[in-house]
Amino acid sequence: MRKFRLWVPVGCCLAASALLLMAQADHKPGLYEMTSNMSWQQSPFPQGMQMPANSPFGGGPHTSQVCVTQEMIDRYGGPTPQSHGDCQVKNMTRSATGMSGDYVCTGHMNGTGKIDSTWTPGGGSHSKVHFTGTMQMGQRSTPVEWTIETTSTYKGADCGSVKPYPLPPQ
Repeated sequence: MRKFRLWVPVGCCLAASALLLMAQADHKPGLYEMTSNMSWQQSPFPQGMQMPANSPFGGGPHTSQVCVTQEMIDRYGGPTPQSHGDCQVKNMTRSATGMSGDYVCTGHMNGTGKIDSTWTPGGGSHSKVHFTGTMQMGQRSTPVEWTIETTSTYKGADCGSVKPYPLPPQ
């Protein structure tokens, strides 16, 4: 159960990070480097619990590489918008310089968040997701509130050894 509790926020972090790539105006398939920094305003973890420096749950920036395929761009505008968990983007609005929308989760994590993303020529972007809700922790629901800010940089057309996330069936 402990591993599952840890994967729920990780999945939400991955999904939120992938959303910023989905919003980019300069869609290019290839390798992207994403640096995310998550902060908890209300954490489900025991008070005083220190996160490792490279943890996506906070404790400092977390950098990862994502491979975006042309099929992802054609179907979703970027990587699959939901990588783990029961979260999705609703009410998405795109403009010439960014996008915004609601981040809605149901299941082990319930609540809503606001997504704002801006991008720059060449594939760079910056996004922020602020989420408020509850997380199921065993038999009880625990209030959670977190913010994740992510920047991405297009690294090139060759993904090297980084494999793309599998696409869900249509």
